[in-house]
Amino acid sequence: MSAIAESLPQPLSCDIHCLDCVAFLRRLPDASVDVIVTDPAYSGMNQHMRFGHGRIVGSYGKPGNGRWFTEFHDDPDTYRAFLAECRRVLKPNRHIYIMFDSFSLLSLGGLVREFFDVKCLIVWDKVAIGMGHYFRRRHEHVVFAAKGNRKLSRRDLPDVWTVPRIRRAAYPTQKPVALFDLMLAGSAEPGYVVCDPFTGSGSSAVAALRQGCSFIGSDIDPRAVQLALERCRTFVSRGVDPLEPRAGVSRLRQRPARATG
Repeated sequence: MSAIAESLPQPLSCDIHCLDCVAFLRRLPDASVDVIVTDPAYSGMNQHMRFGHGRIVGSYGKPGNGRWFTEFHDDPDTYRAFLAECRRVLKPNRHIYIMFDSFSLLSLGGLVREFFDVKCLIVWDKVAIGMGHYFRRRHEHVVFAAKGNRKLSRRDLPDVWTVPRIRRAAYPTQKPVALFDLMLAGSAEPGYVVCDPFTGSGSSAVAALRQGCSFIGSDIDPRAVQLALERCRTFVSRGVDPLEPRAGVSRLRQRPARATG
């Protein structure tokens, strides 16, 4: 059994590894996680549309430019390998949420149907407009899919989520915890294991802890891993999210928690 397999969360924990997303997933046991929520670092938008002069990940066309992360090579073959591993590690009758920008949704979104039963396309309304050469971008997408048969535990959740995007974030592409809260609201139960192979700043990890779930994830950048672990430790010990201090009081369950890397 791999080191990651041996460290799967027991009891409630936040376990984040510095690994490529596919390499990380390949080290997990079959059917070992309950929910997958993830925001892949797609390369298509930057490679083909080039908004904002590459401010998120560095100068376009210059590998190793010193910014936070290397983008995920989201060609169809690589994406199929990623989805195949997601399906393998997800337990039967469980849910997966995958975020897409406009470019990746059109180029890769259809591939999700090869591995999962796609149930819904959710729109994230970020409230404030962003970059764009034509219509300014104000939304992203979340594909909601299932492995097997499982309904949502709630029936009051809409398919448009109005959650303001984060300004002046500590991490590029940082997503609000509230966005992952909504993903978990009808799919997670206390004690579940939530997985995110693109952990980034750890917003998904904080959302998992708020729901009383354990978390296991990875990121390719050691600085992101350290940031996410420190964020989770602060949340566990103080009930405050240091990267979103105004997001509200902790809803952390009473089970003991630990953050490891």
